[in-house]
Amino acid sequence: MKNYSFAMLKGDIFGGLTAGVVALPLALAFGVASGAGALAGLYGAIALGLVAAVFGGTQLQVSGPTGPMTVVFASALTTFGGNFQLALAVVLIGGLLQILFGFMRLGGLVRFIPYPVISGFMSGVGMIIIILQMAPLLGGTPDSSTLSALFNLPSVIESIRFDSMFLGSLTLAIVFLTPIKISRFIPSPLLALFIGTQLAVFAGLETAVIGDIPAGLPDLHFPSFSLEHWSSVFMLGLTLALLGSIDSLLTSLVTDSITHTHHKPNRELIAQGLGNILCAFIGGLPGAGATMRTVVNVKAGGQTRLSSVMHALFLLLLLLELSPLASQIPLPVLAGVLIKVGFNIIDYRMFKLASSSTRSELMIMFCVLLLTVLVDLVIGVTVGVILAMGMLTWRLAQQADISFETNHDYHLTEKPGRGVRIMSIKGPLFFGSTSHMLDRIEAVDSIMDTEEVILDCRRVDLMDLSAIVMLDEVVQYLQGRSMLVRVLVKPALREQLLSAKSSSFNERILFTSLHDALVPDAQLQNLHELDSMGIMQEDY
Repeated sequence: MKNYSFAMLKGDIFGGLTAGVVALPLALAFGVASGAGALAGLYGAIALGLVAAVFGGTQLQVSGPTGPMTVVFASALTTFGGNFQLALAVVLIGGLLQILFGFMRLGGLVRFIPYPVISGFMSGVGMIIIILQMAPLLGGTPDSSTLSALFNLPSVIESIRFDSMFLGSLTLAIVFLTPIKISRFIPSPLLALFIGTQLAVFAGLETAVIGDIPAGLPDLHFPSFSLEHWSSVFMLGLTLALLGSIDSLLTSLVTDSITHTHHKPNRELIAQGLGNILCAFIGGLPGAGATMRTVVNVKAGGQTRLSSVMHALFLLLLLLELSPLASQIPLPVLAGVLIKVGFNIIDYRMFKLASSSTRSELMIMFCVLLLTVLVDLVIGVTVGVILAMGMLTWRLAQQADISFETNHDYHLTEKPGRGVRIMSIKGPLFFGSTSHMLDRIEAVDSIMDTEEVILDCRRVDLMDLSAIVMLDEVVQYLQGRSMLVRVLVKPALREQLLSAKSSSFNERILFTSLHDALVPDAQLQNLHELDSMGIMQEDY
C-alpha cells in the first residue's frame, strides 16, 4: 500500500462499480435459472465475490455465479426433488474439496486437462443454458432437464405468450446488437433489464416476473444430509469443485495475459472454496472466477484487489436498499440475457480449428458436448478425459519401434558374431507398447540359428513398471530357450533395473555399451555356468 495513489483508488472504484453493474443482471438471472430464486444469485455474487477478492491468488479477478456452476446447482436441486438444504450440502462439500485441492497443490494441474475436453464441456454448458431458457423466453414454464426441455419445446411454441415473446425478442436484440460504444458505458444486459422492465410496467404487458425480493441480510442455513444421500451429495460436490476450480483458474490465466501478472493457483482454490462454503451457509448460489466480469473490471481501470471488493460491496448496497425494484423484472428479459451468456460460453475457436484438428480430437470434443447436453455433466467430462488418455496412450505406443538386425547400425568397430541377434527397441516402453514387444518374441524363437540375443534399449527414454515386468519375462523366456541374453540400457535405466531386485537383472546381463556386451562367447558361457553353480560374481 506504500505506492497506492489516488489515481489507483479512482480506478479501483470505477472498475469495481462497472463490474458490479455487469454482475447484477447475471446474478439475478442465474439465481432464477437455478431454481433457487434471484436472491440466491445475489447472495452468491456478494459472498463469493468478497471472500475471493480478499483471500484469492489473482489480484483483479471478479468471482460470482457462472453458467457451469448454475447448471450443476440446478441439477442438484432436481436430483434431490427441490430439497434446498441438500443442494446447499453439495455446495458445502464442493467448497471443502476446493480447499483440499489447494492444500494438495493441485492448482497447476488445470493446464494438463486436454483442450478438446474443456471445449466440448464449455460448449455443452452454453447449449444447456440456451435450451433451458427457450421456454421462459416464450412465456412457458421452465424445465429442469435438457431432454424434457427439448421434448416440450413444440408444445411451448404452440402456446406462445406474445407479450413474453416480444419482451424476450427485444432483450435479444439489445444484448446482441448494442454497439460497443454504448455498451462501454452501459452494459447491454443492464440496458436490456432497464428497458424491458420499464416497458412491461408502463405498457401493462402480461408476463411472469421475479416476484418479491426481501431486503436485508440473508438467514443462516445449516446444510445437512443423511447417509442415504451421501454418494449423490459427494459426487455432485466433486463435480462442483472440479468445475469451479477449472473455471476460476482458466479465468486467472486470462487475467494474467491481460495484466502481465502471475496468479497463485493454490491460494485461489482455497479462496474459492472458502467463498463457496460461505454461500452454503447463507443460501447463496455457488460460483467461480467470472471471465467477462474480470475483463470488465480490468478494462474499466481496476488496479488492485480493492476493485473486486468494491464490486461485492456495490451489490450488497443494492440488496439492502434497492431489492424491491428488482421484483418487477420480467422472466423473459432474464431469459434473453442468459441466452446471450450461453452463446458467449460456446467455444467457437474449436470449430474454427476443426480443419487443423485430428479426427480423434474432434471426436472427443463432440462426444463430451453431446454427453454434457443429453446425459450428465460428470459423465461428459469423465468420458472425455478417459478418451483423451486413451488417445495419448495409443499415440505413444505408436512411437515404439522394435526391429531385428544381425549387423548393428551404430558406427562402432564391434560387430555381432554368428548366431547373435540384436533386438533394437526405441521409443517409450510402457504398458501401451509392451504387448507389441511380446508379440515380436516369437520371431526370435523362430530363427533357428539364434544362440545369443542382445536387447538394445539404449534409445528407450521411458520405462514404467509394466515394461520392467515385461522385460523380465522376455529375458526368462529367452533363457528358457537356451539363449544367452544381454540387455543394453542407459546408465539411469540400468540402475532402475538393478533396483528391481529381479533374478533376471544382474551385473552379468545389464550393460551400457555395445563393447562391453559383445564379450567372447566362451567367456559369457563361463559366466552363466558359474552362475548356475551358485557361485557369485565377486567370488569368481
